[in-house]
Amino acid sequence: MSQAAHAGTFGTVGIAPLAEALTFARDKAGTRLILVSSYQGRQVTGIDLTAAFGAVDPIALYNANGYDAIAAVSGDEVTLPVSELGLPVDLTASHIAAGTNFPEHAEESTVEDGPFLFAKEVEPTPFDAPIPAGEALLDYEVELCFVALEAFDISAAPQEAGLILCNDVTDRAKLMRNIDASDVTSGKGFTTGKSAPGYLPVGNLFVIPRDVRTFAAAVELRLWRGEELKQSARQSEAIWDFDELVRQSAARQDVLWDFEGREVGLPIRDGIVPARTAILAGTPDGTVFQGVDKSSMALGAWDWLAGGWDRTLVSHVVERQIAKERDALRYLQPGEHVVISVNRMGEIDSLIVE
Repeated sequence: MSQAAHAGTFGTVGIAPLAEALTFARDKAGTRLILVSSYQGRQVTGIDLTAAFGAVDPIALYNANGYDAIAAVSGDEVTLPVSELGLPVDLTASHIAAGTNFPEHAEESTVEDGPFLFAKEVEPTPFDAPIPAGEALLDYEVELCFVALEAFDISAAPQEAGLILCNDVTDRAKLMRNIDASDVTSGKGFTTGKSAPGYLPVGNLFVIPRDVRTFAAAVELRLWRGEELKQSARQSEAIWDFDELVRQSAARQDVLWDFEGREVGLPIRDGIVPARTAILAGTPDGTVFQGVDKSSMALGAWDWLAGGWDRTLVSHVVERQIAKERDALRYLQPGEHVVISVNRMGEIDSLIVE
């Protein structure tokens, strides 16, 4: 893990008081569950819930015992280095995700008709898992995820939900090659551009607030690329809140998109969202992607007019943009760190690898 990944103080975040939220962490082996009371100096301290309840999963523990019983627990206090934390909760591999749900991100992405939804199909990885760059134009997106504690009917958002941070990692080259440029908000191509292995690192804490809507609205998302703060916004700035995300998901439950030769939709079956499904609530402005520039449009048009009629005009423009970005090295490169550090929500520290 980076020792000086950004200008903030990695390894220290505030923890919500038990009256407001239950905060969970788990070791890398997934054999010890902790009710966190302190996260300072790269160490996490709290009550050993595995010793107290025999539990290793926060959702199962919560559903069996409820908020107040967990908040009132007493027992052995343990301390773990942040470096020994793993996935704090088990999630599904199919997720509901929102695009351009923050106004300034919609503006920088030149998307006018959002927000919109798409399916993200990838296994979550731990907060310190490396992100493979490969041949991608690799981009970051800090997001807050709502997590279903139980299966629920899509006709209404549940009163309770968990929260976890994530990085909605994106290959902009693959995304640009697969979207419908005439209707970006159809969601076409987004599953393809955002679902490669390693493209969903999640935070090292799992939080169940007493009032998830009030708690989520106050979360301030922050992401650094190396030493530079790139994204910062409160979740309350999002266009669609939790209830609206669920309403919009209900309206799109029958939409299908192509993904690797098969059709996928939002993870809703017979009107039911499975337990442990994550709803990614969108990212603020500050991503690497800032739309397609005018020079790529002009050069792509020239390529098409000069006889490139075997492909669409849009395809020529996209390839010009991709080539320009590869030369400029603006996107994430091997050796870089992307750090997410959010008060009351935990951290993600991602090394970019080849």
